[in-house]
Amino acid sequence: MNYRVPQPVPQVILDDVRGAQKMLSGVSRVTAMEGSRHLSALTGSPVHLKCENLQRTGSFKLRGAYVRIAGLRPEQRAAGVVAASAGNHAQGVALASSLLGVRSTVFMPVGAPLPKVAATEEYGAEVRLHGQVVDETLAAAQEYADRTGAVFIHPFDHRDVIAGQGTVGLEILEQCPEVRTILVGIGGGGLAAGVAVAVKALRPDVKVIGVQAAGAAAYPPSLRAGHPVSIDHPTTMADGIKVGRPGDVPFAIIGELLDDVRTVSEDALSSALLLCLERAKLVVEPAGCSPVAALLSEPERYGGGPVVAVLSGGNIDPLLLQRILQFGMAAAGRYLSLRLRVSDRPGALAGLLGVLTTVDANVLDVSHVRTDPRLGLTEVEVELHLETKGPEHCTQVARTLHGAGYTVVG
Repeated sequence: MNYRVPQPVPQVILDDVRGAQKMLSGVSRVTAMEGSRHLSALTGSPVHLKCENLQRTGSFKLRGAYVRIAGLRPEQRAAGVVAASAGNHAQGVALASSLLGVRSTVFMPVGAPLPKVAATEEYGAEVRLHGQVVDETLAAAQEYADRTGAVFIHPFDHRDVIAGQGTVGLEILEQCPEVRTILVGIGGGGLAAGVAVAVKALRPDVKVIGVQAAGAAAYPPSLRAGHPVSIDHPTTMADGIKVGRPGDVPFAIIGELLDDVRTVSEDALSSALLLCLERAKLVVEPAGCSPVAALLSEPERYGGGPVVAVLSGGNIDPLLLQRILQFGMAAAGRYLSLRLRVSDRPGALAGLLGVLTTVDANVLDVSHVRTDPRLGLTEVEVELHLETKGPEHCTQVARTLHGAGYTVVG
């Protein structure tokens, strides 16, 4: 990375991560490492997927939450813990607390997806819905901690949490010792910092690269400034990494140890999610597939040896999944929407559909417009939504329609 932050020695060291690994034995899973032939062919290097989406609770968050809560003193455990989260951290804290016999309260935004609320309650936490945005939820959790004495469990800004997340890095080195590059998503920075601590201590030659959504990329300006800075109104479908300000503890580590931080577009995130589902048969949330989005966006950057992409989570609301898949298919040229003007006479629509049959375009939806003042007396506008096989097929469909005498107006 071009920016080096003048900070003291990082507050988390390899021994902390190794201690966390012993603590997590029998608690967290050693998640699978799956090869990807498609991504390997794209980059020219072997690509492996570290499947933290298959971790207990559906994300890596259990690791850090358990280590943090297990390290509390008896009187702190007796007071209980509190957390604020829209999903993954909530479930990690809930399960970790239940395993350790600690009472937990989790504040979630009012609009949190119902499956995530239900899962958090099933893991044993008392869920309180408060606020429309995470900042309001976080403030409510802090107030609760101040009022009751419950210990606030931060999702990323604590050395124990970072040590727990760093166990992902140890597993990567054990499962893929020939690795040359590790890609990991960054929100607040806990996972990336933990992985960097473990990997750089044992294999300083391995590149560790962070990935942020372009609409919520607080790390690049923070690294340029030399200290954490906030960005206003972070916007991305990847809610797991939609964090407006880096954590102080992970920022110091990331500024010292990470090799680079790159950003990816919403189109790339949706295409990556679709690829994970279709090619790897893995359900991954948008934040979890951000490393895959980086590979899709700039495959030529990763041709120097085996790459591991950390799929950090798989908790996604089914309704959001449906919308993202549609978006991803459109971004990949798998959907085509057209508006055409045809004669308003019997059989005109059947003739149009017949032309589409010749090019094997699947019609998803058809609508007629007869009342637009721009239409002639004997014209009708037809809007078509088609499923296609990719950009080349889209071009073929358009050319075939043009050759058959149809005028595409939109």
